[in-house]
Amino acid sequence: MNPQIALPILIPLLAGAVSLMFWRSRLMQRLIAVAGTGLLLLASVWLLVSVVREGILVLQVGDWPAPFGISLVADLLGAIMVVLTGIIGFAVALYSLATTGRGHEAYGYFPLMHLLLAGVAGAFLTGDIFNLYVWFEVMLVASFALLILGSEKAQMEGAIKYVTLNLLSSVIFLVAVGLLYGMVGTLNMADIARRMASLEDSGMADVLAMMFMVAFGIKAAAFPLFFWLPASYHTPPVAVSALFAGLLTKVGVYALFRVFTLIFHHSPGYTHEILLWGAGLTMLSGVLGAAAQYEFRRILSFHIVSQIGYMILGLALFTPLAIIGGVFYIMHHILVKTNLFLVSGIVHRLQGSYQLKRLGGLYRSHPWLAVLFLIPALSLAGMPPLSGFFAKFIVIRAGLEAEAYGITAIALLVGLLTLYSMIKIWSEVFWKTAPDRDEVDANPAVDQREIWLMSLPAVGLALCTLFIGLNAAPLYALAEASADELLAPERYIEAVLGPLGETSP
Repeated sequence: MNPQIALPILIPLLAGAVSLMFWRSRLMQRLIAVAGTGLLLLASVWLLVSVVREGILVLQVGDWPAPFGISLVADLLGAIMVVLTGIIGFAVALYSLATTGRGHEAYGYFPLMHLLLAGVAGAFLTGDIFNLYVWFEVMLVASFALLILGSEKAQMEGAIKYVTLNLLSSVIFLVAVGLLYGMVGTLNMADIARRMASLEDSGMADVLAMMFMVAFGIKAAAFPLFFWLPASYHTPPVAVSALFAGLLTKVGVYALFRVFTLIFHHSPGYTHEILLWGAGLTMLSGVLGAAAQYEFRRILSFHIVSQIGYMILGLALFTPLAIIGGVFYIMHHILVKTNLFLVSGIVHRLQGSYQLKRLGGLYRSHPWLAVLFLIPALSLAGMPPLSGFFAKFIVIRAGLEAEAYGITAIALLVGLLTLYSMIKIWSEVFWKTAPDRDEVDANPAVDQREIWLMSLPAVGLALCTLFIGLNAAPLYALAEASADELLAPERYIEAVLGPLGETSP
């Protein structure tokens, strides 16, 4: 028995339920939010340490043996993703104390946040393909509710696009699961992988691979069905934007990594060729969209799309170094992108707008905030010695070793255009002279205590970025061990089913 596997799911579910019990107490909901996400972080670190020490951990729910029952599985990739979920959840919970109004809290902001975190952790730890679909739907319900809190026109427009495309993804996913079950007669991912290796109907396997690629590609905001993301992520409260930016698309990326290294490990090369094209077009479309924007959060939203391309590139190349680069890139990007949204919220609180033309002068009035922006911004662009440099370096080196020179050139170009976008934000928000106050949005009185509370999680994430950049070797080793597991699916299968895929207790 490995009960620590279930804790990252149970803790946010329990915290959400307790938070609902204290519906009328704003103080208790806030205390539960911080305590719940703090416990989630501690439980996720415990899980990662256990996986590093003991190898892949498995919990058979209800003590039913696999593949007959539901399995929770924690390998290195899943455990890493759960730790990142804990970090982002805790940071956003602290940030929300200063940014979430009474109105949003009264409509269930904190219980919905806990439900979303439970869905994300469940997706990372499930060993059952149908339960992966269930956790996706839990995330969709919670994220849609968070997206429409406040019911402003822009929020509703973004939410409609968001839910429409994600429902399409869910339908494709569910149909693919049904067809897959009809072919192999099981929903346990380890058992599916074992049976797919000897499946004679390769044509149907190819169809299923494409269906999962499309379904998870939509969830990950990959080209061409990514436009729901920049249409929606800039509309909700900034804490919600930060939570979405850090975690939601990465669940789609994780699902791609899981399915195409486990279930379709033996699929023909053309699926990865399609992923390669998708990665390049995702990078280009995202970064060009960002270059055309002049709204802080819309720029950052388009850059989520472009950076997803680097992660998919690691999977598409499908070499050991490329998989290492993809995993390292996920770790780096979750921290950096969340932090950039947190900084955008501080800027908005100080000057009352997200429009770059209405901002300015913050380098002179708040130099510490300028530094706090530069750390994740330069990391996103891949500047040394920050975490993004090593993430991009590994992926680009993998592209060169695989002789994929075209996609490598695109990756380098996208890095330069990302730097352009970050310099544009720096120039408009921090460097130029502040516009006259009568030309900008009305700015409410700024509570300095709230500013410092908003800055605390941003400083913590910036320190994580610096730590990774200045001490990349341990995280590289962790990503390397994770890649070794992904490229040896028999280790996952044996951990879940027993030696040689035995199904007896």
